[in-house]
Amino acid sequence: MGRFLLRRLAFFVFTLIFTSLLVFVLTRVLPGDVARIILGREAGEDQVAALRVELGLDQPLVIQYLDWVGDFARGDWGKTFVSPRQDIREIVLQRAEKSGWLALVTLVMAVPISITLGVIAGLREGKFLDSLISLLSLSVVSLPEFVTGLFLINIVARNSDFFPASSSGIGPGTTFMEALPKLWLPAITATLVLIAYIARLTRAGVIEELKRDYVRTAVLKGLPYRVVVIKHVLRNALIPTITVIANSTGWLISGLVVIEFVYGYRGLGSLLIAAIENRNLPQIQAIVMVTVSVILVANFLADMLYSILNPRITLS
Repeated sequence: MGRFLLRRLAFFVFTLIFTSLLVFVLTRVLPGDVARIILGREAGEDQVAALRVELGLDQPLVIQYLDWVGDFARGDWGKTFVSPRQDIREIVLQRAEKSGWLALVTLVMAVPISITLGVIAGLREGKFLDSLISLLSLSVVSLPEFVTGLFLINIVARNSDFFPASSSGIGPGTTFMEALPKLWLPAITATLVLIAYIARLTRAGVIEELKRDYVRTAVLKGLPYRVVVIKHVLRNALIPTITVIANSTGWLISGLVVIEFVYGYRGLGSLLIAAIENRNLPQIQAIVMVTVSVILVANFLADMLYSILNPRITLS
C-alpha cells in the first residue's frame, strides 16, 4: 500500500509538471500580442512595451515558466490580465466550487441510473428491453446539449416552479443547498449525455462477464442467479465503467461550456472560454492545472475502488 501511494504521488507530481510545461508552451504560441490585445490597437508602442515589462512578457520563456511554476506552487497564481485585475486563485477556486457542485449532482443522478439501465440491458441481451434502452440512449446522446437544454427550459421550467430556467445569480456567498434548485436542469442535461456512454459500457461488461466459465460454475453449484449477478458479475463488469466515470470528471469540471451558456451558469468552463478570448494566459494555465488535478484525484479514487470490487487487483 505504501509503495502504491508513493508511485501514485510521483506520477501525480510528474503529470502536473509535464502538464504545466505543455500548457505554458501552448499558451505562448497563441497568435497575437497579449499586451496589444489588452491595451487595444490605438495604444502606442511605448505603452505596449511598458505593459509587457509589467507582465513579465519581456523575459525569456524559460524564466517566465520557472517564475510562474514557482509562484503557482506557493499559491500565488497571479493577477488577471484584463482590467480590473483580480486575483486568479480566488476567481478560479470560486468557479471550480460551482463546477464541482454541478458535477456532484450530475454524477449522483447519472451513475445509478445509467448503471441500472446497462445491467438491465445486459441481462436482457437481444430482447425488447435491451433494444429499447439502446434506442433511447442513442437517441438522447445524439441530441446536442443546447437542444436538450432549450427543451428542458421551455417544457419543464415553464410548467414547474421547482426548476428555475436560469442558473445565474449563484454568488460567492451562496451555499450548496441554496444553489441546488438551480442545478437540477443543467445536471439533467449533463446526465443525459453521460447515461448513453455509461449504460452501453456497463451493458457490454455484463454481457462479457455472463459468458465467463465462473458464472456457469456458480449457477451449477446452486447459487441463486441474482446472487451470482450482484456479487460476481457486477464486480468485474463495472471496472471499465468506473474508469469512464473517473475520466468524465474533467469534462464535468471544465467542459460543460454549452450547458453553462444555455443556463447562464458561472462555472469553470465559461471562465476558460473568457480567458482564451482575452488571452488571459495565467488564468488559462491555472484552470488547466486545476482540471488536471481533479482528473488525477478521480483516477486515484478509481484505482482504490478497483481493489474493492475485485480483490485480485491489488494496490501493491
